[in-house]
Amino acid sequence: MSSISSFGRLAVITSAALLLLQSCGSSADHAAYHDNTGRTDAWSGGERIISISTPKGEFKVWTKRVGNNPDIKVLLLHGGPGLTHEYLLAFDSFFPGAGIEYYHYDQLGSFGSDQPDDDDLWTIPRFVEEVEQVRQALGLTQDNFYIYGSSWGGILGMEYALKYQHNLKGLIISNMMASIPDYNRYADEVLAERIAPQALAELRAIEAAEDFDNPRYMELLIPEHYERHVLRKPFAEWPVPVLRSFDHINPKVYVLMQGPSEFGASGRLLNWDIKDQLHNLSVPILTIGGAWDTMDPAHMEWMAGEVQNGRYLHCPNSGHLAMYDDQELYMAGVIQFIRDVDSGKM
Repeated sequence: MSSISSFGRLAVITSAALLLLQSCGSSADHAAYHDNTGRTDAWSGGERIISISTPKGEFKVWTKRVGNNPDIKVLLLHGGPGLTHEYLLAFDSFFPGAGIEYYHYDQLGSFGSDQPDDDDLWTIPRFVEEVEQVRQALGLTQDNFYIYGSSWGGILGMEYALKYQHNLKGLIISNMMASIPDYNRYADEVLAERIAPQALAELRAIEAAEDFDNPRYMELLIPEHYERHVLRKPFAEWPVPVLRSFDHINPKVYVLMQGPSEFGASGRLLNWDIKDQLHNLSVPILTIGGAWDTMDPAHMEWMAGEVQNGRYLHCPNSGHLAMYDDQELYMAGVIQFIRDVDSGKM
């Protein structure tokens, strides 16, 4: 396992900046990145609707390609489940400059894709098969295919790798632990202790009554939880793509899988734990954690040591959405990881 700590921040950013210059240092590189020759999705701006098969029938999911790079193609898996690609639009400011081809994608049930009303569809194995069908439709292969998974997307990425790592070139797990029981313990023993006692008591009372639509619940959560551990800025300053993604959430899928509480998971993911399977992952893996994350950063650093070829990126100023709180460090670390895998350094 290798580690990128806050002490190495300057070196990481400098190295990444050099890589950016190397990757897009000529007009030829720029032209190649934007070359749509032979791309059937060019006429629609890179957008493409993909049909997927499920035990409950055929459905359609939305994707959008950005750029052209035969060696590096990154599929972005958003969180939730039930959120959207929109909060990952921050990558639009960094990946093109690095010459990285990437795909925005709304998973089944999310705003840009079909939203069937069938609880049997919302299982990890079904989502894994969806990702595999999307990979096949996009023509991504073990020579170029990277998965980036944020939060729930990290769960999906890990589960995909456990079954299909032979199709992967690299995996990025952003702000996600390998165990929901461990996450719940961290939320109860660490995060809850950071909340003012009176506010915590009121939050617990609302949750015990299952009164989650009570306006007071969000009044307390925003300053006590969201602004401390999700995105560490005043809520009024949150980026538009993040707000839009939350506004477009599919609450039925989210609550069924994650549960209604913001202090741990209680839905179908309640007992999810793959800690004892991490050693089976041989594909190069980057795990990312934030000092103020809803997830335990020590656990995510530990994960990088459990897999066969791992690296950990620590974001000292960030909560769960580290791609905003520590944006320069985060993006530089992600890009450096991809470059290192591509060049055979990992």
